[in-house]
Amino acid sequence: MKSRTQPTHYSPNHVPTAVFVGGTSGIGRAMVDALGSYTDGNTNIVIVGRNRAAADEILAQLPKPTNPQVKHEFIQCDVTRMKNVHTTTQAILSRHPKINFLVLTAGIMTTKGRDETEEGLDTKLAAHYYSRWTFINELLPALKKASSDQEDAKVLSVFSAGHGGGEIDMDDLGLKKDFSLSRAASNATTYNDLMIDEFASRNPELTFIHAAPGAVRTNLLASSDSKFLRIAGPVLNTLLYGFLASPQECANNMWAGVFNHTRGAYQLSSSGKDLGIKAFHGTLEKRRLLWEHTVEATAPGDS
Repeated sequence: MKSRTQPTHYSPNHVPTAVFVGGTSGIGRAMVDALGSYTDGNTNIVIVGRNRAAADEILAQLPKPTNPQVKHEFIQCDVTRMKNVHTTTQAILSRHPKINFLVLTAGIMTTKGRDETEEGLDTKLAAHYYSRWTFINELLPALKKASSDQEDAKVLSVFSAGHGGGEIDMDDLGLKKDFSLSRAASNATTYNDLMIDEFASRNPELTFIHAAPGAVRTNLLASSDSKFLRIAGPVLNTLLYGFLASPQECANNMWAGVFNHTRGAYQLSSSGKDLGIKAFHGTLEKRRLLWEHTVEATAPGDS
């Protein structure tokens, strides 16, 4: 697979700030590495995830910034719990009043059925949708500050753009009534589509992107709860090597898509190109109903 031309000429006249949720492995890690390379380390980088050791390794390998004000840091957060997300967004805002790029790649691989958290959300949907919505919603002030300063203000959710599995049941948002792994995957895709459209409608000065990374060689299966999948991961990566993009190729394509799209909502392919309305299953009414459901489902608790 050939990647698009690496956008090595990204050289803003300011020090950008980028937040990576799920940046300790796979595509997220590669996107951290790529942006650090593009800017010679002169980007404020915040990695949000569970694995501090992995984050420390990534940050240590980034180019050393020449600007003494630049910060490279890690914030530990299990994004399947919205209470953790609320705490993390406040920590980010206290340190970074302006954000140029919010990159959301956190994901989990599990063969379990509905695995409900104490907050009433399925763990998979919490990682793939609810946490992403919450990070965006609560970091909007910092994104808007970047936009008001005439700087990039962009959100990228890397999941499965263009691969929605059909109409979603508006009477079963969150899949509490009729859950399956396939429905969780297809609904999360459409939820992400509706999410970026609604955020863009409410914040036209910002850029919201849902992207499909395509087939990429990552270690996602290594974290599966299935022993078979954990064993199969390296084998599949080897057997399918020629058909899979490297995380580095994917990261370059994702960044090219981010840099080449401004203001509005976009669905991007694995090459960073706009998909338009391919496989999109949304309406204004569905966007509204999903938004209202999500506000309620992610609201901070009393404790």
